[in-house]
Amino acid sequence: MPGEPYNTFAMGYIRFAHFAAAYILIIGLLGRIYWAFVGNEHARQLFLPPRTIKGWKEAFFELRWYFFLEKKPKKYIGHNPLAAIVMFFMFVFGIVFMIVTGLALYGEGEGMGSWQHTLFSSWVIPLFGQSHDVHTWHHLGMWFIILFVMVHVYAAIREDIMSRQSIVSTMISGWRTFKDGQP
Repeated sequence: MPGEPYNTFAMGYIRFAHFAAAYILIIGLLGRIYWAFVGNEHARQLFLPPRTIKGWKEAFFELRWYFFLEKKPKKYIGHNPLAAIVMFFMFVFGIVFMIVTGLALYGEGEGMGSWQHTLFSSWVIPLFGQSHDVHTWHHLGMWFIILFVMVHVYAAIREDIMSRQSIVSTMISGWRTFKDGQP
């Protein structure tokens, strides 16, 4: 059939939508990295997990709070230390992993000489063994991110209700409030 596959076949369109979403994800991550440099201190939290003993102790306190082993939550203006750690290791590494493996697979389809093949396929596919292995890991990465999103939404809503902080509305308005006093 003549023409582009996305004009003719449903899976061709889904494949095109997948690639378009991937490039939007890349642009979004680059924008988020830019914002970490020009934004306030809270804009950097996503890329800087706690680096002190106190920060890690507070992260363990938050873990105990999430498991209902602590009675009263601590208040934070930005992310709590546990959230900063989880966001860094699961979100940042997860997104970077998906971008790298996705561009490697895309570069294989584009062929030798494409920038995707030169920058990604040439080393990622041999690192994993073969193209099918990269595809499998890319697929597992998708489920990893889906599970992360589900836990993240649950944790944000739980914190909004249980710790009486404006977690969810802060994402929309940008203003943090505490319903029972100061932080």
